[in-house]
Amino acid sequence: MDLQTEVELLRKVPMFAKLEPAKLKLLAFTSQALTFEDGEMIFRAGEHADSAYVIMDGEIEILSPTDAGPVVSGLLGRNELFGELAVLTNSPRSAALRARGAVRALRISDDMFLKLLAENSEVALDVMRQLSVKLTRTHHQYEELRRELERRTSASSPLD
Repeated sequence: MDLQTEVELLRKVPMFAKLEPAKLKLLAFTSQALTFEDGEMIFRAGEHADSAYVIMDGEIEILSPTDAGPVVSGLLGRNELFGELAVLTNSPRSAALRARGAVRALRISDDMFLKLLAENSEVALDVMRQLSVKLTRTHHQYEELRRELERRTSASSPLD
């Protein structure tokens, strides 16, 4: 894919839509376009975080570990950012991610991602919004699981 095509794809990502053309071109030039096959692991929990990604096309499964093996705990789709939390906190990946069908993504190095946030308040604000949505979604999932556990515990306890 040529640089101009990447710039045009980036312009369609809401998070980058308001960037100046020169900044979009720099982002496209310094980023890496990747493709993943169905079922291919993008990264695993515990791995070092050296980049954030934007999904250009396709879906990605978030895998959570259980006693019975990993289960899909969420899906990410087109124009969604992922891997950013580990970059922002400088910590290992908190989840495993796997391609669901064919996926095209843009890999943004940690240095470039942090520079992009520092120099572009609108991008930084959008990243904060996306993190807030993810936090809210995770909280709702936690509450649903807690209620289900309480229901099962009360249903299986003997009556007095």
